[in-house]
Amino acid sequence: MGGEGSMMAANNSLIANRSLLAKRKENKALSGSYEGVEIATFPKATEKELAVLREKLKQERRQMRMRQAYVFIGVIVLFVIFVVLLF
Repeated sequence: MGGEGSMMAANNSLIANRSLLAKRKENKALSGSYEGVEIATFPKATEKELAVLREKLKQERRQMRMRQAYVFIGVIVLFVIFVVLLF
């Protein structure tokens, strides 16, 4: 019957993958306990610092939107010029 070679190759692949999985489980990177881990503490931000940060982020987003608009308009202009010159 046809297909025995491909079935044997599939079985060999499954056996190889099983052996790789067994090796992977033995050498797990995150094995062990987390009892020795300390949780980091971060300083609390004041309302004034939060307001300054909020304004800075707003300004950065505004500048990013303007850059995107300029690029979009530039692409549209180039497309229109290409279409006009083509026809």
